[in-house]
Amino acid sequence: MTTTASHIDRVFAFVRRDFKINWSYRAAFFGDILSLITQVVMFYFIGLMVDPNVIPEYGGRTTSYIAFAAIGIALGGFLQLGLGRVSSAIRQEQLMGTLEPLFMTPTSLGVLQVGLAFYDVIYVPIRTAVFLGAVALFLDLEFALSGALPTLVVILFFMPFVWGLGTLASAGIMTFKRGGAAMGLVVLALNVTSGAYFPLDLFPSWVTTIAQANPIAVAYQASRETLLGGAGWEAVTPHIPFMALSAVATLLAGSVAVRLALKREHRRGTLGAY
Repeated sequence: MTTTASHIDRVFAFVRRDFKINWSYRAAFFGDILSLITQVVMFYFIGLMVDPNVIPEYGGRTTSYIAFAAIGIALGGFLQLGLGRVSSAIRQEQLMGTLEPLFMTPTSLGVLQVGLAFYDVIYVPIRTAVFLGAVALFLDLEFALSGALPTLVVILFFMPFVWGLGTLASAGIMTFKRGGAAMGLVVLALNVTSGAYFPLDLFPSWVTTIAQANPIAVAYQASRETLLGGAGWEAVTPHIPFMALSAVATLLAGSVAVRLALKREHRRGTLGAY
């Protein structure tokens, strides 16, 4: 009989495996850090050209463009890594020839889905925190420490939402075998239209209206209110029910999509094909 402890052991077996794989390719690890530094430098110089009057105030405080963009880069990177890596986990298993053997083991589908992505569930929040700390230190930006815990709660609800989107994408990759370039475009579009890099007030009114029902835009706005404006739980708690429902919706949709994709590939005999 499979116990909860055995499920946890299997999930962390995936974590240990993925850590060893990622650490064996150190160039990619340090390349990720270099990419973050490059984005910060680029947006710093863009900020020198931006009219400070177009940057929204948070908690009655004026803020710089680089501070505004830093939150977008941090959570946008969270979205990119979470969505991209969850979906690419299936593709990677296909390319290594281990996808079909994995699904033939007695490990449940749910544990496999969690295990294939759980390394990033641990890594990405740490990466986000280190990034914001480094930006605050080296660019002399002031983030409200009182907003750290409310922001963490936002991320904890944002994470399963992104995970659900990634699971949906992985079902498509399982079926169509490719999709890396398309995924990059989707992430870029989601970030731009959610206010990651530019205030939503600059967009047409219909984009702003849609953003009010967009969990990604809500996460960006709430994080800026807490970290830049010094707002407390009052900036976060009104959004928690909506973000929780959104996370449940994408997780359920992703789970159903993966099961349907698996049935299709089993029926066609193409599960291990790439």
